[in-house]
Amino acid sequence: MYTAQGIRSDDALVTRFAPLVKRIAYHMIGRLPASVMVDDLIQAGMIGLLDAARHYDESQGASFETYASIRVRGAMLDELRRNDWAPKSVHRKAREVAEAVRRVEADTGRDATDQQVAREMGISLDEYHQILLDASTSKVANFEDLGLDESAMGDGLPVNEPAPLREVQNERFATSLAAAIETLPERERLVLSLYYDKEFNLKEIGAVLNVTESRVSQLLSQAYLRLRARLGDWLNK
Repeated sequence: MYTAQGIRSDDALVTRFAPLVKRIAYHMIGRLPASVMVDDLIQAGMIGLLDAARHYDESQGASFETYASIRVRGAMLDELRRNDWAPKSVHRKAREVAEAVRRVEADTGRDATDQQVAREMGISLDEYHQILLDASTSKVANFEDLGLDESAMGDGLPVNEPAPLREVQNERFATSLAAAIETLPERERLVLSLYYDKEFNLKEIGAVLNVTESRVSQLLSQAYLRLRARLGDWLNK
């Protein structure tokens, strides 16, 4: 098979770009809970790299490194999703927070505050913050899909629906997500930008905002759950 830079061996490509896998893994691990092992990410990433070597087509225009980076990162994220360590109660409470946010914001027409959400749920502010911390450990650092797969999005399309229709739905969701992010409180928008666009880790974001890493985790979870509340139409179709 003809591959990048004239290399004809999958093994040669994998050997050459193995450092790329480690670089992505160590960058990603800094943005994930301590319970995630970097070796697990590297193993998944190497499988993604091998898959990239087998399927790369330089006639499509992208460099192999660019193509491989996407496949490697995707393989790591898939591994994280398959091994979600959070108990069901964490997901349930997170959904309850999102619903409480939706109700408060529907009633007030303004961004729901921590105090308002806690009051709506009938819990203390400390309990609410703990829910946010617990939820932060269950979220993969791939915010672009908001933790939703195609079935969870409820797009109403069967699995074998023609690809163009599904692509239209994905584009519409991406547009809705981008618009919803713009409506977030300024501090939550800043945290998301630093975390996902600038790829800062929690410690670096905390230094920028002069808050603890746990508070950064809370803000990330709060932004995530607020977006779930504001994108409810996509979840409930």
